[in-house]
Amino acid sequence: MNLKSKTEGKSELPIEEKLRAIYELQQIHSEIDRIRTVRGELPLEVRDLEDEVAGLDTRANNLHEEIKRLEDAIADKKNVIKDAGIAIKKYEAQQGKVRNNREFDSLSKEIEFQNLEIAISEKRIKEYKVQIVLKKEIIDGSQSALDDRKNDLKLKKEELEDIVSETRKEEEELQARSKVAEVKVEGRLLHAYSRVRQNFRNGLAVVPVERDACGGCFNKIPPQRHLDIRTHKKIIVCEHCGRILVDADFLLGNVKPEVPVVAAKKTARKKAATAKK
Repeated sequence: MNLKSKTEGKSELPIEEKLRAIYELQQIHSEIDRIRTVRGELPLEVRDLEDEVAGLDTRANNLHEEIKRLEDAIADKKNVIKDAGIAIKKYEAQQGKVRNNREFDSLSKEIEFQNLEIAISEKRIKEYKVQIVLKKEIIDGSQSALDDRKNDLKLKKEELEDIVSETRKEEEELQARSKVAEVKVEGRLLHAYSRVRQNFRNGLAVVPVERDACGGCFNKIPPQRHLDIRTHKKIIVCEHCGRILVDADFLLGNVKPEVPVVAAKKTARKKAATAKK
């Protein structure tokens, strides 16, 4: 019930009040943008460095895991060689007890197979050791880069924290004011304002008319449209960029009520008559 009443109250506000409310919100957001601009590219640089450090860490961990797998493979191959050596001794012992050539040949083939297993395993061990050496060299090289990036990240974070700490209180106050100001703006207008703000890097969705031109895109505004803006009868947007247009004098509070022509003539006649007397 109360929410509905508030919504209806906002929608019933005069156009002039709506314009003042939306421009007030724009000014607050512009101040917030200014504070964030002071930080420059630092937040992006910090994020990029964090990603790079994470990537280097992941790569190093993957290499360490690969080295561990290679070391396990070497251990397995050594066990194969050990088992093959035991099998060869057993088969050689059995050859001395054979009763015919067929059994001798069969044992000879088993011994040959085990020797082949030993040769293949020794070859694999050499290959694995070479891979381990190469991967350790990569780790050593990337560790230096990782240390440098971590140092850069630390310095950038400290620099960013210094800037943020200087402006944190001001930004929090502006954020609080922003929430209060948003309540004054009706839903549809606030949605349109937010959408337009996202379209421009400078975040300007409400701009004054300056020298008969849009304060955002600087395109000329037709006289009739400028008159509509000055009368505050409706909300006017720039036909070129879509920004909400407001009258500069109106925003500064410098607008003087226009004197009707008839009243002006009567005043002039009265002054003339007084001068004659």
